[in-house]
Amino acid sequence: MKCINTKNPMTGLVLPLLSLRSGSGPCGEFPDIAALARLARRWDMNIVQLLPLNDSGWQTSPYSALSAFALNPAYLRIGDLPELRGGASAPGASSAAAAAEKAALAAAGLAARFGDEKQVPYGAILEAKLEILAGLWQALRSAAPDGALEAEVETWAARNPWAKAYACFVELKAKFGGKPWWEWPEHGTADDAAIENLWNDSELREGARFRAWVQMRAEGQFAAACGEARALGVDLMGDIPILLNADSADVWHMRRFFDTERSAGAPPDMYSRYGQNWGFPLYRWDELERGDYKFWKDRLAVADQFYTLYRIDHVLGFFRIWAIGKREADGFLGHFQPEFTISYPELAALGFDAGRIRWLSRPHVPGGAIADALSGLPEGLRGALAAELFERIGSEDLYLFSRAVEGGADIAEIVRRRSGGDAGASRSIDDLLARWRDRAFLEIAPGQFIPTWEYRSTTAWRSLSDHERGALEALVSRKKGESLALWERTGRRILKTLSSCVLMQ
Repeated sequence: MKCINTKNPMTGLVLPLLSLRSGSGPCGEFPDIAALARLARRWDMNIVQLLPLNDSGWQTSPYSALSAFALNPAYLRIGDLPELRGGASAPGASSAAAAAEKAALAAAGLAARFGDEKQVPYGAILEAKLEILAGLWQALRSAAPDGALEAEVETWAARNPWAKAYACFVELKAKFGGKPWWEWPEHGTADDAAIENLWNDSELREGARFRAWVQMRAEGQFAAACGEARALGVDLMGDIPILLNADSADVWHMRRFFDTERSAGAPPDMYSRYGQNWGFPLYRWDELERGDYKFWKDRLAVADQFYTLYRIDHVLGFFRIWAIGKREADGFLGHFQPEFTISYPELAALGFDAGRIRWLSRPHVPGGAIADALSGLPEGLRGALAAELFERIGSEDLYLFSRAVEGGADIAEIVRRRSGGDAGASRSIDDLLARWRDRAFLEIAPGQFIPTWEYRSTTAWRSLSDHERGALEALVSRKKGESLALWERTGRRILKTLSSCVLMQ
């Protein structure tokens, strides 16, 4: 990072680029960053902060990144492309000029088409721009028999190692109807060798190079705008999402760095009773460390090409993050990762046998509670649902959730499938989820437990003696203290490595 205003108080603006309206396009575009910097200067401001500019595909949230490196094509100003300038002296130049004029007219029409919308129609704008760009690319390739444009793309892609994987991913995603990679009929995994094969595959070759060309031009426009901001003495602050969409080029290509069995979120708080489940995979920090954190170093190196300073969104995630099972419907039954767990022998040493450990860690639901939860559904459906969702404990009128239920999402899915959209399904799901959350400890690995967020309010906890509660509280408190020290060590180690990389750039 090369912050300009290190010795001056900093005042400025923060906004999503999409929200800018300059009149040149249907939404904010890369060249508008320079215009915004000029406006900031006139207002005696010296910093502009932008929300993430990563390609998020058809997701409107800029924090749901389709790629850690690729820029969003929605921000590309088609009218400023170098292909839309120049003469017609080379072979095929006249047809290229005609295609360029057509693209320029179509791009100019986007401002009129979408300019009066009160809210930016992101999806429609992105689709329209990609359609114009695809038509222009086809015409330019046809008009360049010497392959000069493709050669330029090849050279650029060779300098940007992420580009081929991204281009192939986006092209495959389009080929398979926009489905996530885990639903593709083929190419669900792709190592470096597979990426090279896909990049040169006859079916994908043209489309992949089109995607890379769009990124090459987006990079050029973004870099130029950033350069103008710097020349004005305005710092440009970037925003780097710490997490990535599960359905992203990076998770698809570098699976070893991501834990797709859990998702990240936030624990319950005053604003969200059941916590938050963001659906983003966690990092496998051990694998990243074995690779000398190259993935993150590359992310920061790319950011450093454009920004004079940047923030990492949710930087606390370098210290610890709230991890949730992939089948959970919300963030309530999560745990911090990393975290020191309570082991089976530790609980046994306090006098808890296997049955009582199960009592603490698995919800025990009375038959009457099940009947009440399902009472709003047709009578003929209740028995089938109860049989699929629960298993009886011996001869007691007491039940555990069945092994078919691995999380709250399974409960909701089973009830909706069985009920066929019956009006009483929502209340049944809410009641059953309340029972699912009713446990004092969560078993996150065989024989490894952590206290749930509201363990003191659970049925199992209230049934314990004062002595048992005191012994467990002491154990929980000790583990919490050990975890606090672990989080500090973890975060400091990662940040120290990444900061030294930034300082060397």
